[in-house]
Amino acid sequence: MNVFFEESGDFKVGTVMTQAGEAYQVEMASGKRTKVKAKDVLLQFEKPSPAELMEQAKAICAEIDLEFLWEVAGEEEFGFAELGAEYFGHAPQPAEAAGLILSLHSSPIYFYKKGRGRYKAAPEQSLRAALAGIEKKKQQALVQAAYVEELKANKLPAAMQNIVMQLLFKPDKNGIEYKALEAACNELHTNPQRLMLAVGGVPSAKALHMAKFLFENFPKGAGFPEVPVPATPSGLPLADVKAFSIDDVTTTEIDDAFSVTQLADGNVRIGIHIAAPGLGIKPDDAVDKMARTRMSTVYMPGDKITMLPDAIVDAFTLAEGKTCPALSLYATLNPTDWSVLSTETRAEMVPIAHNLRHNDLDDLVNEETLASGAGDYPHKDDLCLIWKWAQVLEAARMVKREGFGLKPEQNNRVDYNFYVEDDVVTVTRRKRGAPLDKIVAELMIFANSTWGKLMHDSGVPGIYRSQGRGVGGWNAKMQVRMLTHAAPHEGLGVDQYAWSTSPLRRYTDLVNQWQILACANKGVMAPLVAHFKHKDAELFAIVSQFDAAYGAYADHQANMERYWCLRWLGQENARQVEAVVLKDEVLRLTDIPLIIRLPGMPSVARGAQVKLDILRWDEVDLTVEARILEIPTDVVATDVDFEDDVDDAPEEAVDAPEVVVEAAAEQPAAE
Repeated sequence: MNVFFEESGDFKVGTVMTQAGEAYQVEMASGKRTKVKAKDVLLQFEKPSPAELMEQAKAICAEIDLEFLWEVAGEEEFGFAELGAEYFGHAPQPAEAAGLILSLHSSPIYFYKKGRGRYKAAPEQSLRAALAGIEKKKQQALVQAAYVEELKANKLPAAMQNIVMQLLFKPDKNGIEYKALEAACNELHTNPQRLMLAVGGVPSAKALHMAKFLFENFPKGAGFPEVPVPATPSGLPLADVKAFSIDDVTTTEIDDAFSVTQLADGNVRIGIHIAAPGLGIKPDDAVDKMARTRMSTVYMPGDKITMLPDAIVDAFTLAEGKTCPALSLYATLNPTDWSVLSTETRAEMVPIAHNLRHNDLDDLVNEETLASGAGDYPHKDDLCLIWKWAQVLEAARMVKREGFGLKPEQNNRVDYNFYVEDDVVTVTRRKRGAPLDKIVAELMIFANSTWGKLMHDSGVPGIYRSQGRGVGGWNAKMQVRMLTHAAPHEGLGVDQYAWSTSPLRRYTDLVNQWQILACANKGVMAPLVAHFKHKDAELFAIVSQFDAAYGAYADHQANMERYWCLRWLGQENARQVEAVVLKDEVLRLTDIPLIIRLPGMPSVARGAQVKLDILRWDEVDLTVEARILEIPTDVVATDVDFEDDVDDAPEEAVDAPEVVVEAAAEQPAAE
């Protein structure tokens, strides 16, 4: 005897070898034996053979008209034998019964299973809806297949043209467009980014990196809504100075300027003048909300996304020939030892005599010319005097650093400036610690530290940058944190440090400017009138939001720097290049700041210069492959940012990304 039975949702046939009670020992066509319970047996038959029955059943199943079978079934629950008699017009033969069972079981939209061999026809409304769904899926499958063929032919389907970024960065994985993109990638052995580049969905690797950043951080676009330009309060006193700024040639967001006044008593008063958008922008107004959404200007080689619209930047930038609203910090100094006798903070209108540019002065201003007084350039005497004070400020910070247990700052590092024009990149080296850079950096550190102390002493909270060893003591890694109360910045060698000198391009600085203005204008009443109070939840939220945004912007800037480094390799046809060893398996090219990791490279002393053979690079993945061609026998240390140095390097030189990179559109001054 043979049996047709159900096992784990599948139908099988076999020959009964033995029977014990309600169970059969069945031998399959393969020779395998299995135990089958009587309740799972649907048919018992002598002929045909099990293999022939299954073959005939499948053929009958394929010929059954499901629509007619569904009509014959009626509305009541039925057994397969009952329906077989109606459908075939006679009691079904074993092969017919088996074919009918296979058909019923494989058509769940027509028939609902109610038990072993028992079914019920689906209601007409449900059946028609299910059939419509199947037809829709068939049509979608055809459309999807057409999309796949277009993509494989390097054509972008029209339906995908407006959703390229969504498909790449936040796809609906159930959509036929994404399924088609995924299928085409699988067939072509590529990934969605590369395929979109091939079909023209994204014009270039640069556009791909930029689009990803904008999609994640500026989903509504990088443009600005229409907002009125805030007016500067009338009645501000006019400063009796001729201020000047020091910036790169492309800088438009000019935040800081300086002035020097010789006093009658022989002392010197140096003014640090910071653009004062905080005098016009008010907390919670339309411009503030817009700036808070962005948190910072985004810098990258050849481009930038400003925190404020151009019209507002133009209204407050310290532009040459204008008298601008500014928050000024005046330091009265004794020129015999450059000690600070007093400081004063006030809001005023400041005449800007000159915007000095690095490209005009870098060849004229160096330590030798400042010491000798050689050269002819605007504000030469003022710069010579400020340079003397800047050196004293730096020396005092170094003493403070040593008090924190840190080594002196390294002045042998090199910065790299990027300029991009018509997709041609120029990378220039600039030794960090040059006099003009040091003048700006030291005076900005002085201002940020002094104003941080002013807020602390006035009982007004602010946003501070703190750097220290944290948990773990002297063995712990230096950490930079943002706080709402004063705390030491060990790397800089100051007791407190509040970002306050870039209010046109950092929201934290704008917040601090409001707080500083309250301290300067209201004195002991400042805690009552300052917008942000101690333990203000809104201030904590700003710190958190800024930290996240600034980190994302810094990552994007680093990616774009790396992209332009790779473009430089191709542009200059640089195949054999010099590199310096930073640490085990990590090198940096000497002409550009491109970091390369070479796993398994021979052990080479840090600071050694080696020659590399650049094999290939990828502007999409931002990867580069190279091999070492030559290792010198005599190792000479170079101007390398070693790991230990980076850990405790001054924040103005390392921590703020806009210090290092210059864009063709603008490069902000180093702080």
